[in-house]
Amino acid sequence: MLYNSRKHQLFQLVRIVKDYYSILGVSRGSSEEDLKKAFRKKAMDYHPDRNKDSPKAEENFKEINEAYAVLSDKKKRSQYDQFGSDGFHKRFSREDIFRDFDAGDVFSDFGSQTGSRGSGGFPDLDSFLSGHGFGGPRIQKGKDIRQDFYISFHEAALGTQRSIMVELNGEKTETTFKVPGGSKDGCQLRLVGKGQPGVNGGTQGDLYLKVRINKHPHFSREGDDLLINKEISPTEALLGTSVEVPTLKDSQFLTIPPCTQSHTKLRLKGVGIPYNHGKNTGDQLVRVIVKYPKKLTDQQLELVHKLKVSGL
Repeated sequence: MLYNSRKHQLFQLVRIVKDYYSILGVSRGSSEEDLKKAFRKKAMDYHPDRNKDSPKAEENFKEINEAYAVLSDKKKRSQYDQFGSDGFHKRFSREDIFRDFDAGDVFSDFGSQTGSRGSGGFPDLDSFLSGHGFGGPRIQKGKDIRQDFYISFHEAALGTQRSIMVELNGEKTETTFKVPGGSKDGCQLRLVGKGQPGVNGGTQGDLYLKVRINKHPHFSREGDDLLINKEISPTEALLGTSVEVPTLKDSQFLTIPPCTQSHTKLRLKGVGIPYNHGKNTGDQLVRVIVKYPKKLTDQQLELVHKLKVSGL
């Protein structure tokens, strides 16, 4: 009951409108180094081991850690600055706020000043922030897993569902996930809670998958547009023609105007890469390559000479 009560108080703490900058005593334009220095000083001042007779020290210490967890993260800080305290907490849960937050690095050189609690003096910070207090069972988030996985050009462009085997505590576990259409080579998918199990009730880590896209023999990508080469003969380039061009899903006919120059790019609308969560689609660019023969017949040679005489 005591643990549940303290946990409820912590969640209530998040809902209160707070000025994280004021809590750390810094301005909105403060640098990362200024934030770190302010956090160190405040955390040392309000560390529970140094304020055993102060009932508010623990609560102040939690607020200081919460403020630094938000402002030291560029994404969270940007969201906080944009939406304010109330709007920020509608988008970020307490678990989101402290995800990947580690105060140990900040206090790595303060071990001798914080008492005798091991490395950095804050070995039980996760437990403390979770409501157990120092000295209780240490709660730790499970380790994140990072892996590369390969998909085809078509799968990356149009989206797909895939499965991957990951090793959790020595056992192989299959995880299924979706790859959104329009994914780029090197982009990263985050599967929340699919990493290693936590310790003492800690949350499970995340699985980060880096997308690797196999090359296509014909297609390449230019932003959200596809690019493909199409060879035509010199006479087709001069007179114009209609050619069938493969697309990601099927094929389409493309009209090539007369006197089209080699390496001209013509456009097929709306058959490229989906973007904006599938609401929009890029185009397909067709690069016209005029293919010349390696050798002419006597008849062809005679006709070319006549064209030359005519001024062509």
